[in-house]
Formats: sequence, C-alpha cells, structure tokens
Amino acid sequence: MAKASKKPDPAEASGLVNEEQRRAAELVRATRERQRQGLNLQRENILSQRTSNPNRRSALEAALAQVESQIEALV
Repeated sequence: MAKASKKPDPAEASGLVNEEQRRAAELVRATRERQRQGLNLQRENILSQRTSNPNRRSALEAALAQVESQIEALV
C-alpha cells in the first residue's frame, strides 16, 4: 500500500506545537506542585495539633490518613 504524503504543518515546522506542549506540561507540573504543597501544609497542621480527646484524636488520624493518601496519589 502506498504511503500518503502528508504536507508539513507550518506550525510544526516553526516549533509552535512543541512550545504549546511544553507550556501545557509546565502548567500541569505547576498545578500538581501547588496541590502537593497545600497537602503538605494540611499534613503539618494536623500533626501539630495536640488533643487528649479520643474522638478528636481519631478524627485527626483519619484526616491525616486521607491527606497522606492524596499526597501518594500525586506522586
């Protein structure tokens, strides 16, 4: 079967597609980094709280487990 020759796209030839892909990838990376930083701040806040109330302590442990699982999902 003969290959159909594809006309080169001027945008591809000038590197615009690669630049757009790079910017999109950078946006995704920056968004994930902000999410990770926010989750780490939440984790630090939970760890800094002290309580002798068993109900509050179990709620903090559950919150910590949830935040840590979200952090793992980002990695």
